[in-house]
Amino acid sequence: MHRRHFLQTGSAAALALSGVHRYAEAFADTRLRVGVIGTGWYGKSVLFRLFQVAPVEVVSLCDVDSAMLKDAAERVAARQDSKKTPRLYGDYRKMLAEKDLDVVLVSTPDHWHALPMIAAVEAGADVYVEKPISVDVVEGQAMLAAARKHGRTVQVNMQRRSTPHLIEARDEILRAGKLGRVGHVETYSFNTVRGDKNWPQVDPPDSLDYEFWTGPAPMKPFYRGTHPMGWRAFMEYGNGTIGDMGVHMFDMVRWMLDLGAPKRISSTGLQFIQPGAVVNIPDTQLATWDYGDLQVTWQHRYWGPEVDRKFRWGATIYGEKGVLQASVYAYRFQPYQGEGVERDVVMELDEYPEDRTEERLERHVAPAIRGQLRNFLECRKTGARPVADIEEGYISATACILGNVAMKVGRTLDWDHEKGVVVGDDEANALLRRPYRAPWVHPEPATA
Repeated sequence: MHRRHFLQTGSAAALALSGVHRYAEAFADTRLRVGVIGTGWYGKSVLFRLFQVAPVEVVSLCDVDSAMLKDAAERVAARQDSKKTPRLYGDYRKMLAEKDLDVVLVSTPDHWHALPMIAAVEAGADVYVEKPISVDVVEGQAMLAAARKHGRTVQVNMQRRSTPHLIEARDEILRAGKLGRVGHVETYSFNTVRGDKNWPQVDPPDSLDYEFWTGPAPMKPFYRGTHPMGWRAFMEYGNGTIGDMGVHMFDMVRWMLDLGAPKRISSTGLQFIQPGAVVNIPDTQLATWDYGDLQVTWQHRYWGPEVDRKFRWGATIYGEKGVLQASVYAYRFQPYQGEGVERDVVMELDEYPEDRTEERLERHVAPAIRGQLRNFLECRKTGARPVADIEEGYISATACILGNVAMKVGRTLDWDHEKGVVVGDDEANALLRRPYRAPWVHPEPATA
């Protein structure tokens, strides 16, 4: 869809896009002091979108890989107005001890989200943290409690909530009643590119402090491909594909349909293609989140036939009047009677030409990240909860984690969201907290 046509739709998404430069003007008198923990792929992707929407000065960068840290420092110095090179740290605790940051971006692997985020709010910063917020349920509870105790704004990068074409789908299709009552929702990821997952054991790169990188996770041999991207293929550092890809789509559905936490969770899964490989996440999984009068399912597989590329990672919402498909690339609405509607993502490349050449940027996601950051900055000023507030991050991450817990114990879990426990299941409740490797100490939910 052409941008001119899109802006003429009158939707909330179009209104959001029409204010592309509004926040830079609103914050022109305040140059935010920013620190980044984790300077890899998404750390830089989010940071460089922040440059596009507000005046910022990156004063501190932290990473346990000295080569990645040096590269990020050079890119930041070239990009920011002052041309200053940020202070560099290998230990986030030393960076936060300066207590001179307004905003901290936490873009580490999943097993390193909780401790830096909690330390950052304790140091007086507002935080923009990657999804999923945690690798276990108690971590998420501790993160939410810390944000509330210290009165900080914490936004999670679950940026489907700020994706322009998905905002339009929510407003113009769902809220307009064009689906009618929703009876069933499917979320899914069908990535058919897997390859050999028996990665050889090798020495960690000389630039990587592997002891610190491992942190509270179990110490494992280093396998080729683990760093900087392949850690997602190990359950020790995350929650598999349901925790990585599923949390985005489940959260998108919760936001679109105004859902809270599910009541019951069940799941099955396995390594179908290479059982026993060193990579240990399920390549095939099915989960159900039961809301009583609505079931939301998740399924993924890394094998089998190709599907519609626009909707190989997304959600299908079935209503009494029609079907809505939604993904990062498009939405498609087909009523049971009458003509359907399809909208593709708008990438804003004319407004932000640097997106065209930025290395490894997901150009179709950049507008959503900008929208998510604008919302974060506005909420810092107003005190309102951001669209992907830490509590929303906790609900969505917990539901995905519980999917893995249900798969492990082999039964359906009854979830008491208010108490934060599985009802009548000591074995499952013991899995809500992962053991931390010494000397790291698992965070506890602090009282206000």
